[in-house]
Amino acid sequence: MRVETVRDMAAAQCLRLPDSLRSAYPPRLSAADERGWFRFQRLYDAARHCVRGEAQMRRIVREAALDDGAEGSRWLEIQVDPTSYAPFVGGITPAMEVVLDEARSVNATADETGSARVGVVMAASRIRHPLEARTLARLAARLADRGPEGVLGFGLSNDERRGSTPDFAPAFRIAERAGLMLVPHSGELLGPDAIAETLTSLRPQRLGHGVRSTEDPRVLEALVAADVALEVCPGSNVALGVYLEEHDVPLRTLLDAGATVALGADDPLLFDSRLLAQYETARTVHGLTDPELAEVARGSFRASRAPEEVITTALADIDAWLGAPA
Repeated sequence: MRVETVRDMAAAQCLRLPDSLRSAYPPRLSAADERGWFRFQRLYDAARHCVRGEAQMRRIVREAALDDGAEGSRWLEIQVDPTSYAPFVGGITPAMEVVLDEARSVNATADETGSARVGVVMAASRIRHPLEARTLARLAARLADRGPEGVLGFGLSNDERRGSTPDFAPAFRIAERAGLMLVPHSGELLGPDAIAETLTSLRPQRLGHGVRSTEDPRVLEALVAADVALEVCPGSNVALGVYLEEHDVPLRTLLDAGATVALGADDPLLFDSRLLAQYETARTVHGLTDPELAEVARGSFRASRAPEEVITTALADIDAWLGAPA
């Protein structure tokens, strides 16, 4: 969500935002301790609390696609936990219908508006009961029947230090049988043992983060062997205190090990750092060359559920960029 949008929504509903989303923006965050994560989650919840209806949900999807498109992005996989919005639109099914319908509308006009095209991933929360995750997985499976215009994947979000990962395996098996891409968060706040447990119990195709796999070469080797892509978000990792400095993020180590990496911005609202900034960091801090940046961009498409025509066009344009004069 744009910071201007959350302020606008709060004003329209006479809701008071924390100073970190107003005069003290952008917030200073660190999740190196439990209190730090609480501060992050409090701000996240404050922003989400402002979204109280269909029009506001649609606005977020459309603006996210426009903002990514303005940076040159072609494809946005937006991850949605519908439980927060369900009370305002009549349930979790209507909430997902709103998001899917707006994604279809965005995609139909993307050529004219310049927005990125949008795919929708449903997510359960680690801090809720695993039975709720099964309910969400069943809904995701039903909505997956619509092909590219339906739900494309199933995730698991929130504080990975909460809950037991294997308890969510039944939900992921429901999603797996429906052909959904499995994309849980793992390996940012917890280390390689948590990643190994996620690999075994959830069988993901892609991990949100996974950067701490570099702390155990065996786990990193298992990720690469299983062709599990990693959503690496350098700005998020530093903002949350997982790494102290930008150069500490092990992007180069992951690439040298042969991992498929898709750079991501995670939460631009709270980290004040968008996707293009992650590519700039990859070049200026981690020293990635043009061919290496191009391969990272290709990897992001290979790790996605973008339609074939989007992938084909994007890969051709990446090659054209790489072959153009400096």
